[in-house]
Amino acid sequence: MTATLPAADISAARPGAATLKGHWIDDWRPEDREFWEAGGKKIAKRNLIFSIFSEHIGFSVWSLWSVMVLFLGPQYGFDPAQKFLLTAVPALVGAVLRIPYTFAVAKFGGRNWTIVSASLLLIPSVLMSFMIQPGVEYDTLLILAALAGVGGGNFASSMANINAFYPDRLKGWALGINAGGGNIGVPAVQLVGLFVLAVFGADNPGIVAGIYIPLIVIAALGSAIYMDNLTQARNEKGGMRAAAKEGHTWIMSVLYIGTFGSFIGFGFAFGQVLQVQFAETFNTPIKAAYLTFLGPLLGSLIRPFGGALADKLGGAKVTFVNFIAMAVGASIVLFAAQQRSLPLYLVGFIALFILSGLGNGSTYKMIPAIFKQKYAGDELRARRASGAVIGIAGAIGAVGGVLVNLAFRQSFLTYKDADAAYMAFIGFYALCVLITWVVYLRPAARTKIAV
Repeated sequence: MTATLPAADISAARPGAATLKGHWIDDWRPEDREFWEAGGKKIAKRNLIFSIFSEHIGFSVWSLWSVMVLFLGPQYGFDPAQKFLLTAVPALVGAVLRIPYTFAVAKFGGRNWTIVSASLLLIPSVLMSFMIQPGVEYDTLLILAALAGVGGGNFASSMANINAFYPDRLKGWALGINAGGGNIGVPAVQLVGLFVLAVFGADNPGIVAGIYIPLIVIAALGSAIYMDNLTQARNEKGGMRAAAKEGHTWIMSVLYIGTFGSFIGFGFAFGQVLQVQFAETFNTPIKAAYLTFLGPLLGSLIRPFGGALADKLGGAKVTFVNFIAMAVGASIVLFAAQQRSLPLYLVGFIALFILSGLGNGSTYKMIPAIFKQKYAGDELRARRASGAVIGIAGAIGAVGGVLVNLAFRQSFLTYKDADAAYMAFIGFYALCVLITWVVYLRPAARTKIAV
């Protein structure tokens, strides 16, 4: 029951898709250049566009609490430690959901699951639009923060889905564009927060969440109309179990903690850190909001270039140099914090956002490259393994966002500053440099896997 896409016209893709009920494509051979140019490329691009939009909204909902904490002024009665916990909770829930969300693509189909995952974003958005007011219980806010975590799962299902649509020669670019477009949801929601603060004031946090309700509906409808499922994905369910036994899975997961964990953790925490570290300068929410979006925006925009650079130079080389630069960036932030130099502090922190974005792209490019070499000649097995590892690494990497916020929380609680957190970040980046060299770059390692 396999349909072949004729070389004549993209319209032939629909008869192939119609061999099963609904938006299903039976025959998908992206590595076949004739197949790709005859129509496969156009189908993949359409799915990529709507995947990016849905993932973008998911990231925005996931990151809502990076904005909401700026609205929680003295009238709410919450201290900085409580606010850091409110940003750590959605990061944790999103990380946990990434594993089942990856499974969901194989279980239900990429299009079908995108509809469901987008629709689920309505729950936290609707509740947050009217429940965040002075006098609200802290436990209620923790529940709302946990519900926002559903947005974090969208990334894993989106990446696993797009990974199956594109040929290996374009995966670095496609995954980088997909992830970068999603990541821009972080600065986007922060810009929405800035708009609400500037126009409506700090007494209306619900407007931020409310703005996303119609966008969520558009994302769900667009996915239903324009996206497709691949029947081949249904044959890749065993990939997760096999990937869990692979040493490369856990190595790449650690590296992704250093890149994506830094990006999402800093994105959630940056506004709060500015308000606590430089309280005299950022004594109102809107002053912090003017800057919080800049780092995540640059980190998101640069991510596709990390993937493209990895395509050209090799993912391991780019990742290795990038982690060295991240250690330097964190050292600059530590020095600037100790010297109370806000300009130098901002330069160092924004550099960390940019470098984490580059590293996001380069590490994700390494994953399909590793398994293409390991399972040379077995395209299906390589795709199954890389798709599963993308899900696992995405989940564990997101845990890094939790760790970043908890590190800031504990550092401020214990030492009344963030110096201990910065030193922990420097140490972890140094560890990632060592791991990348030992496993992927030293001569003996490159005779086995060259990425």
